[in-house]
Amino acid sequence: MRLILLRHGETLWNMESRLQGHANSCLSPKGINQAMAIKESIRLLSPARIITSDLGRTVQTAEIVGHPEAVKEPLLRELNMGEWTGQRKPELIRHHADKYKNWRAGTYTPPKGENWFDFCDRIGEALQGWVHKEDSDLLAVVHSGVIRAACKVFLNLSPEFLLPATPGTITIFNFDLNSDKAPKLEAYNIGSYMPDKNVAD
Repeated sequence: MRLILLRHGETLWNMESRLQGHANSCLSPKGINQAMAIKESIRLLSPARIITSDLGRTVQTAEIVGHPEAVKEPLLRELNMGEWTGQRKPELIRHHADKYKNWRAGTYTPPKGENWFDFCDRIGEALQGWVHKEDSDLLAVVHSGVIRAACKVFLNLSPEFLLPATPGTITIFNFDLNSDKAPKLEAYNIGSYMPDKNVAD
């Protein structure tokens, strides 16, 4: 079965390179277009089950791609960024370059933020639970950090080796539910928009 992870479309905070975490920002006009552009790909993939993070930007994306009925799953929220929530990436890099680099690598946690390893445990538990409920394909509308965490949980790919998933793109894991082997990465960061390594989470 396929686990299809769709990153939400660009938000107003993404435009400003602000870290969002558990905070929320509506989709930008570009983000709405990104979600509309990937809609046909989602239709062709024909997932039988649809879930979404409970944050507004993912719920809005799920609605645009044709799934207003998507089940809201709070465990699929983005990494809680603590005191870095709302901060602009260029300013963090300018004033806290080493901490920012280490945070991207999963080895630093901002004050009052969520530890990377705890985050991976949360995401792994949530996705594994949904994957093994049925053997039909599953679409999850999520966040860039969730996609990186899934790559770590399922394939042991550390975040420093992955560019953030571009808004409005899909990543696909292919599971053999009759085997204990790790899933195969069928696609990463695929969509109608070129990958953008400068976009904020």
